[in-house]
Formats: sequence, structure tokens, C-alpha cells
Amino acid sequence: MDGGLGVMKRVLLTGSTGFLGGFLFKALLNCRYEVTNTIRISSDEERQDTYTIGEINASTNWLPAVLGSDVVIHCAARAHIMIDKLSTPLDAYREVNTAGTLNLARQAAASGVKRFIFISSIKVNGESTTGLSVFSETNKPAPQDPYGVSKMEAEVGLRDIAEESGMEVVIIRPPLVYGPGVKANFFNLMKLARMRLPLPFAAIHNTRSMVYVGNLVDFIIQCIDHPAAANETFLVSDRRDLSLAELLTLMRRAMGKSPCLLPVPAAIFKLAGAITGKSAVIDRLVGSLQVDSTKAKDLLNWHPSYTVEQGIEATVNSFLQGNK
Repeated sequence: MDGGLGVMKRVLLTGSTGFLGGFLFKALLNCRYEVTNTIRISSDEERQDTYTIGEINASTNWLPAVLGSDVVIHCAARAHIMIDKLSTPLDAYREVNTAGTLNLARQAAASGVKRFIFISSIKVNGESTTGLSVFSETNKPAPQDPYGVSKMEAEVGLRDIAEESGMEVVIIRPPLVYGPGVKANFFNLMKLARMRLPLPFAAIHNTRSMVYVGNLVDFIIQCIDHPAAANETFLVSDRRDLSLAELLTLMRRAMGKSPCLLPVPAAIFKLAGAITGKSAVIDRLVGSLQVDSTKAKDLLNWHPSYTVEQGIEATVNSFLQGNK
């Protein structure tokens, strides 16, 4: 297989209405790529280069969107839900994240697409590195929830399709992605940081890897053309890991506040989690999840474009503007 892709002209982007996809769509246009994007539900403002594809599953017809594309960047997914009330959540995740992804990849390969970039998840590696080694691309996958399982199974299927068809596949497993407009856990932490009360996290010296959306977008774009990215898997982060105490300190300083943190031992939080049956929630707060992104640096010569301070400041400023 020829690893040299040359200059790409047309990119099909899925998930362009999502958090990551929205930033990526704008960046691709700024880099002068011809971008086709897909949406699930038609809109009155639908553009000529936008295709409505309906639900994502094993039967979705992607051909009108994928024909003529050089590269597919697949961001669309059934997002992770902390407490999934479905009776069979794995089936729901597999329908979109596994069967839907592989269906798109097969149609892309049959249409002559040269490279397929799949946005997977660090959950393929596992949930935590507390007491363990840092996650890397060489780890045996160990997903612990239906979302992670569905992403892992998609990765396995994509590698098979690449081997059978010759289409190059790039797999990216980001940890927590943050940036302007972020929701879920990071948003809740910003709400906590904005409170005027002291926070009991000065003694939380865990280690968590994150990636600012601007850095992740930059890495994805580099993977479009870089010949060394072909058929590789990457873990990517800001390459500066933070404890909860450090993260809240940076958030509060970006808000113009003093850190004002009190030293309550992590063991107290873990005990509270065990008593309330919320150990998993507590581990996400005070546990560690650290990734090694050395491969991205060594193989692609990639370096984050934004510092952690710049990323958190941009994220906090957006949060304050939207939550006055």
C-alpha cells in the first residue's frame, strides 16, 4: 500500500454539529479543504455540501455523501452516558458506534476513499490508571462499559476493512476533551469553581490527562495527510497532566479568583463513594487517568498548539459569557 497521500482536496466529516465536529468543521474550512458534512435530521438551512443521512446504523446509505471524498473523518457516535437507563445499552451503542461505523467504512472503501480517520475513545484502554501504568497504544484493550466496548469493536472491524480493502485507517483515542462550549463533567467543575466557597480538594494529587479541543483538531488535521499516520493508533493529550487541585486552581485564576482550596484527604472521598454506591463517580473526580502521547510526537512530530493555560482560559471565558 502506498503510504503517501499527497494533498487532500475533499473531506467527508460526520458529527459536524457536535462539540468536536463543530470546531473541526471550521478548522477544515480555514485550511481550505473542501468539506462535505452529514446531519441526521434535515434543516431548512441545509447547504449544498451537507447531506441528511438519518439514523446511523448498519443500513445507513452514505454513498451520496462519500462519493468523491478523499478522506473520511468519523466523529459521529452515540455519546457516552454516565447512567444509561436502557435495558440493553450495549446493543444501542453497538448499533451506532460499531455497526454504523463499519457500514460507513465499507462504503468509503468501495468508493475509493484513501484514508478513514476514526475518533475513538480512551475508554478502549480502560477507565483509570490509579495504581497502574500510564495508558499507551501498546496496552491490551480493556474497556469496562458498553460505550468503550462498542468503540473497541469498531476499531477491530476497521483494521480488518483496511487489510481487506487497502483503505488506510487512523484511530485516535482522546481522553477528556475540553474547550468553549464543553458540557458534562468539565462544565460541572467550572460551576463548582465559580462558587465563592472554599473547595475541599487541595490534597487531591491525582494525575489526569486531557486534551484541549484546539489541540485535538490540530492533530486530526495533521493525520489527514501525514504518510506516517497510515494504519496507526494514537493517544493524544495536551502533554501536561493535572491534578484536580491544579485544574481547579487554573479555573479559578482564569475567573479572577484565588484558588481557596482546603486539604481533605482523598480517602475521605473514596469512603463517601463506597457508602453511597458512587465509587465510579468519585474515581473520576479523585482518581487518575493518564495517557502517553509520545507516539504522536515521535512519529508525526506533533506538538500541542495551545498550552493548558490557554485552553482553560478560553474554556472558562466562554463559560462565564454563557452563564452570567
